[in-house]
Amino acid sequence: METVTSVLAIVAAVGAVLLVAARLLAPRVAFAAELGARVVSLRAPLTLAIAGVAMLGSLYFSESAHFLPCRLCWFQRVAMYPIAAIALIGLIRRDAGARWYILPIAGVGAGISIYHYLIEWGVLNDSETCALFGPSCADVWFREFGFVTLAFGALAGFVSIIVVNTLSFDSVRTPRETS
Repeated sequence: METVTSVLAIVAAVGAVLLVAARLLAPRVAFAAELGARVVSLRAPLTLAIAGVAMLGSLYFSESAHFLPCRLCWFQRVAMYPIAAIALIGLIRRDAGARWYILPIAGVGAGISIYHYLIEWGVLNDSETCALFGPSCADVWFREFGFVTLAFGALAGFVSIIVVNTLSFDSVRTPRETS
């Protein structure tokens, strides 16, 4: 399961990078504009899929694999789980404005994930308060492909949610439209 979730995290991260690249290329490349607009039109289901998979993955690792979440893992969950609920409600109600509720939560979650990932790599020191509430935040349950950890997976999810919900292709004029 570690490999599956790691691959999904990499797919989310690469997808976010490709979507940003499509937005940057969109004024010059019609295909990029069309692709980006298509992805953005699926904003609500994509957000729900990303947050839902992240939520189910975290529940699998704690409840089935018995990985005890550290303090920062709990904070990341506190950010991701409401995003899944808001995305579901927004999808059902066809509320395009739901993204404005999702974005601040995803931003906070991404910040926590970055902090946690830096602790896992020893760039920042683990505070003693982490160990008081469970395992140390520096403990790494698994590291797939040399760099994918649970904190990286959460970060990939938050960043992809941010990208999907912030980019717009509405005002892009492609070469075909300008000629």
